[in-house]
Amino acid sequence: MFRTRLLGAALMLALASTAQATSFVVTTDAVVGAVAASTDATSDITSSFRDDKVVRAARDDAASFVASNGDIRGVKLESAFAHIRQQLPTLQASDAQLAQAILAI
Repeated sequence: MFRTRLLGAALMLALASTAQATSFVVTTDAVVGAVAASTDATSDITSSFRDDKVVRAARDDAASFVASNGDIRGVKLESAFAHIRQQLPTLQASDAQLAQAILAI
């Protein structure tokens, strides 16, 4: 009787740890995928617009945007967003990602 319960407990523990490991892998894959997409967008923007006057002029506005979590949106930053999206129409980046990329230049 004791062995049966011990074996049952060991089996349940093994199943529970497998479920946790699978959950961890799925969560990790999702986070890594999101970071990779953000990094790709940032590197595309920084390499393409390193010497662009419109984008470089928006650095102060981008810093304010990032520091305020998007609450402060300066005119130069809005102009840079429009300029970047016009130059790279297939770019899938949020305003926050664009602002961080501008700061990285």
